Amino acid sequence: MNTAASGVPDQYFSDFPASLRYWRGKRGYSQLRLSTDSGISQRHISFLESGRSQPSRELILKLGMVLDIPLRQRNVMLLAAGYAPAYQERKLSDPEMQAVKQALDFMLAQQAPYPALVVDRLWNLVMCNEPAGAMVRWLLDMPPHAPIPRDGSVNVLKLMLDPNAMRQHIANWEEVCADQLLWIQREAMGDGPGSEASALLAELLAYPGIGMATQAPNLDRRALPFLPVMLRKDGVALNLFTTITTLGTPHDVTVHELRLEAFFPADEASAAWFKARHQGGGPAV
Repeated sequence: MNTAASGVPDQYFSDFPASLRYWRGKRGYSQLRLSTDSGISQRHISFLESGRSQPSRELILKLGMVLDIPLRQRNVMLLAAGYAPAYQERKLSDPEMQAVKQALDFMLAQQAPYPALVVDRLWNLVMCNEPAGAMVRWLLDMPPHAPIPRDGSVNVLKLMLDPNAMRQHIANWEEVCADQLLWIQREAMGDGPGSEASALLAELLAYPGIGMATQAPNLDRRALPFLPVMLRKDGVALNLFTTITTLGTPHDVTVHELRLEAFFPADEASAAWFKARHQGGGPAV
C-alpha cells in the first residue's frame, strides 16, 4: 500500500476481492444484479469476490463502468489485482492539459462579475476568477492585492468551516456546513478508512460546533429551491447560491475530479454589490 507525503495511505484496499465487495455493496448491487448488468456470470463474480478467480484487466475496467466507480478507485482496483493503472493523473499545468485549462479559464471569465472557483476532489483551490479572489480577501481581511495561492495549499472547506476564517461571516453556516460536508463524506466513503479524504473529514468534524451543526436538508415545500449562502460583514448583506459543474466523460483522474463552483446573487442588492466592485473582468488568478 502506497503512502502519501502526508503519511496517510493513498489507497485502502490491499486486494481486489475486498475492493469489489466494497463497491458492489456501496452501490447496493447484489451479485445477481451485477451479473445481469455486466454480462458476467454470477458464479464468476462470486469467485472474484472470494479470490478463487483472477480478474483480467478488461474485466476490472468493465466492472468499474457498471458500478460507476471513480477513476482514481478504478486505478486502485487495477493495482490491487497486479495491473498498471489505466487512467493517468496529470497536473493542470502539464502541456497535455492546456485545452482543459483554457476551457476553465473561459468559464471563470464568463462568470464575472460574480465569483467562481475550481477545486479538486478534496476541495483544494486550483483556480479562481478575480471576483472570487476579491471576495476571499474581503472575508479574510487580506490586503486588496494579496495573491490567492492556487497550488492546493488552500482548502476551501477549511476556510468556510473554520470559526476563525469565513464561518464567522456566514449567517447560515449550519446549513452550509451540512451541505459542504456531504461532498467530502462521499469522497471518504469512496476511498475507505485510512484515506486522505477520511482524514480531512475527521479534521473538519473536529472544528467547534461542526458535529452539532450537521442536519438533514430542509425539504419543506416553501423552502428555497437551492441552498442559500448568506454572507454578513461590515454592514454588507450578500445573499448567494452556488452551482457545481464537472467536466463530462474525462479519461484523466485529475480532470474527473475537478469541480467548478459558481456563485450567483439571490437578489438585486447582492448583484449590484458585485457589479460595483468588479473592475474590467480580469483573467483567472
